Amino acid sequence: MSSETNRVCVMDTTLRDGEQMKNVSYPPEEKLALAKMLLQAVGVDRVEIASARVSKGEEAAVRRIIEWAKSEGLDGRVEILGFVDGGKSVDWLVSQGGRVMNLLAKGSLKHCVHQLKKTREEHVRDIRDALAYAESRGVACNLYLEDWSNGMLHSPEYVYFLLEQFAGSSIRRFLLPDTLGVLYPGQVAAFTSDVVKRFPGLCFDFHGHNDYGLAVANTLAAVEAGIRCVHCTVNGMGERAGNTPLDETVIGIHDFLGLSTNVDEKELFRVSQAVEAYSGCRVPFNKPISGSNVFTQTAGIHADGDKKGNLYHTRLMPERFNRKRQYALGKLSGKSSLDYNLEKLGITLTPEQKRTVLDRIVELGDRKESITDDDLPYIVTDVLDTPEEKRFTFRSCVIVTSMDLKPMATIKVIVRNPEDGSEQELESSAQGDGGYDAFMNALHGVAHRIAFPLPKLVDYAVSIPPGGKTDALVRCAITWRSGEALFMTKGVNSDQVMAAIEATEKMMNLTALQKGKTEGKSRPAP
Repeated sequence: MSSETNRVCVMDTTLRDGEQMKNVSYPPEEKLALAKMLLQAVGVDRVEIASARVSKGEEAAVRRIIEWAKSEGLDGRVEILGFVDGGKSVDWLVSQGGRVMNLLAKGSLKHCVHQLKKTREEHVRDIRDALAYAESRGVACNLYLEDWSNGMLHSPEYVYFLLEQFAGSSIRRFLLPDTLGVLYPGQVAAFTSDVVKRFPGLCFDFHGHNDYGLAVANTLAAVEAGIRCVHCTVNGMGERAGNTPLDETVIGIHDFLGLSTNVDEKELFRVSQAVEAYSGCRVPFNKPISGSNVFTQTAGIHADGDKKGNLYHTRLMPERFNRKRQYALGKLSGKSSLDYNLEKLGITLTPEQKRTVLDRIVELGDRKESITDDDLPYIVTDVLDTPEEKRFTFRSCVIVTSMDLKPMATIKVIVRNPEDGSEQELESSAQGDGGYDAFMNALHGVAHRIAFPLPKLVDYAVSIPPGGKTDALVRCAITWRSGEALFMTKGVNSDQVMAAIEATEKMMNLTALQKGKTEGKSRPAP
């Protein structure tokens, strides 16, 4: 095989089809940032960034992306969805500086007859006129055969008629979408194989949707059948059940089909996080490749097998994506899971102490408590009765809020000296833009007085139980950054601010614990 037949092109449509997800809209600066990341860092071959004539905001985003792409020599890889509309889409695209249009046509007879109310011959004539006008204005065209999957299911002769009509045209690529996500892999393989064999001189893309949860499998089936370009979105963004996820598809192409792409695997998790942040749509914790839990082993037998010989490792190694494997703590934990987490935190215990701590972890897990490695020092402290591990205690916190005035917080913090066990009480007051902001400003005052470095807050998430009422418990999970390391602390309280303060107290003590370790201070086992 040639190197070209061994390589699969990837077109990302996060910024067009992915933006059709409910409640998602990217302002121009975010679209530009994502386009840069996708083309330069991630390395996708093409990006589809918008639909023509949508809004003034879309115009601004498209113009900025194309101006940047031209400066980098990438404008030929930036595409816009256009319509058979008498040249209006072409004019709009040209006015923004665009060079490539993905022209939307009807890929099923049902759409042609019932939506357009035209014969197939009339539709072909309209497409020809649109292509001719685009060519006269210097715009290259690909052709979307909308509802192609239903066309192949119910009117394949119509699909073949369209392809025959445009086989010798200026169209660069024919885009085959499973618009409603109605196919399964066997059908995709049969349909794409047939199309590729009938029209060996044409270039085809497959565009999947995930309505049956089969988008990745369908896309891999298309590639295995001879398709050499696929459409994806980051995190599977898109309307209804979404589109084909970029990360899962690329890894499937690499690992199962033995084919190559230009995508840098190490950037997939980073772009997933960026889209999560910009869109406000959380990535499911169990999503392959990019979910928070996918490289976390829970069963103790797995940790034991990995410790003895990486028995539960696969090709899907977290290091491929700049991630790390973790071993969760809970009712299924074993000695190896505990050893791994103790070693990571630099805590040394005797065999008897380990057994006691492990019993406590299993007990908590049996009550469905959420246990992380960040909780481990507190479990050790609680179980082994070592109050010296807790350096900071928030004795009191008064937060006053009122209309038209900034909130004011006054806090008292007990600071314990780990060397001699002495304590001092420090008080601080400050204003802020909210109750917790005022609290943090006061805490900064305390930290400054004792030269204690506070980590940077990078994420703040609040949740209540499903169906919770005004008196429900609130869980506040705060993610902090200390140097290059990220860690999370959680607090639970009926008051949101107090839950955040509990999480912050945990952060202070964890930071002190790690600071003592870094400075080489000994922490004897109790």
